Amino acid sequence: MQSIEITGKSVDEARKNAAAKLGVAENDLNVTVLEETKGLFGKSNVRIRAEVVPASPKTAVVQAPVAADPEPAAVQPKTEVAAKPEKPKRGSRAKAAKPEPAAPPVEAEAVEEEEAEEAGAQAPSASQEDAAQLERLVREMLDSASLEVTIKGTSFSGRYVNIELDGRDVAHLVGKHGEVLNALQYLVNIIAGRRFNNGIRATLDGNNYRRRREEALHQLATRVAGEVKSRGEEAVLDALPAFERRIIHKSLSDYAGVQTYSEGEEPNRRVVIAPAD
Repeated sequence: MQSIEITGKSVDEARKNAAAKLGVAENDLNVTVLEETKGLFGKSNVRIRAEVVPASPKTAVVQAPVAADPEPAAVQPKTEVAAKPEKPKRGSRAKAAKPEPAAPPVEAEAVEEEEAEEAGAQAPSASQEDAAQLERLVREMLDSASLEVTIKGTSFSGRYVNIELDGRDVAHLVGKHGEVLNALQYLVNIIAGRRFNNGIRATLDGNNYRRRREEALHQLATRVAGEVKSRGEEAVLDALPAFERRIIHKSLSDYAGVQTYSEGEEPNRRVVIAPAD
C-alpha cells in the first residue's frame, strides 16, 4: 500500500497536499494524524500518514493524534515512500507566506542558517566583542529575573557563542529536559537578532546539560545511521530545535554511506537520515 508522511497547517490541508503528491483523489486516502501541535504565536502544524486505498474509494479515516515521545528524538522509519522529499529551498514558500515583519522570526533565520551550513556556505564567525555583547544581554535577563546565576565562561564555535551558567539557581534555570534553558536561549537569540543583527547566536548551558545532551544525540545519530546503511531505508527523527539538528548533521558529516538533510517547518522541522546516493 502506497503511503506518505506529510505536514500542513490543518488536517484538510495536509490531506490535500498528500493527495496532490500521490496523484490521487482526496477520498482515495486513509489518513492517520501522527502529530498535531500549536506553536508560538498561534501557529499550528499537523503531520499525517496518508495511505492510498487499493479498493473502491472510501471516506478518509482520521485517528486521534499520537503523543510524541518527549526525549530524546525518537526514530520514525520512512517506508514505502514513492520519492525522496526534496530539501526545502530558501524562499520556496515566500508566495504563500504572510508578509514578514521587518526583523524575521528566529525560527525562519534558524532554517536559513541550517540550509546554508548544509550547503557549505560561509557563515560569520563569533568574536570576543560578540561574546561580550551576548554576555551583557544574558546578565540583563538574569538580573531582571532575580536569579542567583552567574556566567562561568564562554567559548566560540563558528557563529555560536557558548555561554556556561553557574550558581545556586542554575538547576531551576535548566528545568526538565532543558525546557527552561531552551526557552531562555530562544529569547536571548530573538533579542540579539534584533539588537545586533550580525548573525551571531548564543547557546546557553548549565550543569553540563548541553554536553550530556550532545553526547546522547551523537549516539542516537550513529546508531540510526548504522541501521539506515544496513537496511537501505531512510529514517526521520523527531522534531528538534535548530542547534540540536546541527549536532546530528555534524555527527554524520563524515559517516560513510549516509547523508542527512532537514524537512518540514518550525517548530516541527526534522532531520532525515538517508542512504547516500
